[in-house]
Order: sequence, then structure tokens, then C-alpha cells
Amino acid sequence: MGIFHRLSKALGMSKDMDLEEFMSATDAEDVDVLHKAADFYVKPISLQNENDVKIVEEELNNRNIILLNITPLARSPARLKTVITSMRAFVHGINGDIARIDEDKILLTPHNVKIVKRRR
Repeated sequence: MGIFHRLSKALGMSKDMDLEEFMSATDAEDVDVLHKAADFYVKPISLQNENDVKIVEEELNNRNIILLNITPLARSPARLKTVITSMRAFVHGINGDIARIDEDKILLTPHNVKIVKRRR
């Protein structure tokens, strides 16, 4: 038994953590051990209701790119149209961009990030 093992045992730190326990720990959710922290992120957000617009706006203000899933709100076309109109106005106000990728997804970009919308 090495000195570090005895010392950690004396301090009550002798319990070994297995990989499964580490991966399920809530502290490890935001840890990316493979990459350095980035300046900006591409974040998926699911549009559940009108309150999620504030989350989208906050992320865009933090210069993150949003991949928005509109499926949950698509059941109510009138509400969805109102929310999309609001987000479109916000995105244009910050000089960002917005584009529909498919039936369920919309891409929103922050200040000075533009989407090429024509296909080659």
C-alpha cells in the first residue's frame, strides 16, 4: 500500500469511482474532457412554448448558433407563426439570420453570421 493510498484513505477519499458512476454524475454533465472550451456553440433547443423565445434570444446574444426544433409547437400553427415572426424580428434586429432547414428545424444565427440559402 503506497503512501498516497494510505493518505487518501486517512482523509476519507479511498472510495474508487468507476466509469459508470463518473459518467452519470451530475457534476460531469457540462464537462467536455476531449475539447477546449469554445468561444461560441451550436445549441439545439426545442421550442415548447412562447417562453422559450427568451432562451433563444439570450443564446443569440451570447453569439451561439441555435438549431431550433419546432415540432412541439407545430401542433398550433397560429402560435408557431407568432413565435417565428417574433424571432425573425429579433434576429434581423441584431443583424443575424434565420432559415428553415426542414419541416421541424430552423437555424438561427447571431450578429454578423449569415446563412447561404441557395443550393448548388
